[in-house]
Amino acid sequence: METTVINSDRAPEPVGAYPHARRVGHLLFLSGVGPRERGTKVIPGVTLAEDGTIIDYDITEQTLSVFRNIRYILEDAGSAWENIVDVQVFLTDMKQDFRTFNALYTEHFAGVNACRTTIEIGALPTPIAVELKVIATI
Repeated sequence: METTVINSDRAPEPVGAYPHARRVGHLLFLSGVGPRERGTKVIPGVTLAEDGTIIDYDITEQTLSVFRNIRYILEDAGSAWENIVDVQVFLTDMKQDFRTFNALYTEHFAGVNACRTTIEIGALPTPIAVELKVIATI
């Protein structure tokens, strides 16, 4: 089966040796997507100390930025938000952030009916509080 590597010119640059997405047949597998902005070290919704540790963060702003980055990758790959079939959510603080994240997810994924798994993890590779891994159809 033919596969295609996809990188978006609008989504933030990957922080490792992986593409934004990979198309396999009619499926599109996105790598984990965080809230960073392309071409900058800015992370929406995050206040960092000089040493790079998190002082404070806004889960709403981060989540909306993640959603925006996912849209960029999907659109640049020839897919769409409505084609999402599976979502894995990684939160660094389930107790503090789940309710807000879930309300945003409910609003933005209305009618999509994607499967979803939400997992709390100790840390992500960059100083962020939320990351999504998505599978969509093309």
